[in-house]
Amino acid sequence: MAEELAKRGFGVLEPVQTERTVRGQVEELAAAIRERCEPPITVIGWSWGAWLASILAATHPELLSKLVMVGSGPFEAEGAKSIKATRLSRLSAAEQAEYAVLSPNLEDAGQLARAMELFDRMDAYAANGEPHPSALFDRSIHQSVWQEAKSMREAGELMKIIAKIRCPVIALHGDHDPHPAQGVEKPLRAALPSATFVLLERCGHKPWREVYARDIFYRELEAALGQGEDR
Repeated sequence: MAEELAKRGFGVLEPVQTERTVRGQVEELAAAIRERCEPPITVIGWSWGAWLASILAATHPELLSKLVMVGSGPFEAEGAKSIKATRLSRLSAAEQAEYAVLSPNLEDAGQLARAMELFDRMDAYAANGEPHPSALFDRSIHQSVWQEAKSMREAGELMKIIAKIRCPVIALHGDHDPHPAQGVEKPLRAALPSATFVLLERCGHKPWREVYARDIFYRELEAALGQGEDR
């Protein structure tokens, strides 16, 4: 997504998160923006990054002119109950068994590459087959940050934080995303009535990798960014 936006003329910063706490990652992101950008800017967050960007918007409002959330996780615990079952239901029995073996071994590049193929099966409506960018997976960072973030959701703290956001918010979400759209749209509208929610048809968790939704996703994303803004 970052590469495509750069091709379309937008200035793009794609930070890597290395801190092991939610607050640490928020401050790490804030520091990257101050160092590399001229705030306020539009911040796009995908999946967990949508939560991270939301917390950034609430705690460092001077840094953001706009927040775009893509494929966000549900903001309340109730909305997350079906995610794992939905994902596994999209795999065959053999693929489910393979995924169970792969999951503890994602630090291995080969295992991670195969797991990403299975995630396409679980998360996509119709993946376009483009190769995944190379990546390194650090389980200790993931487990530390995710457990803290999950606890924030369960305690209702995440919703309290989101309600403090004052910049414009746009959420783009696929109708085939295993993260249920209602688990994002309903709490978001309750906390931020002025927020915009766009449901993308025939679209999974990564809209930029979808055969049918990719073009409309980028049209909606460019509209959210604003013609001539943040380029």
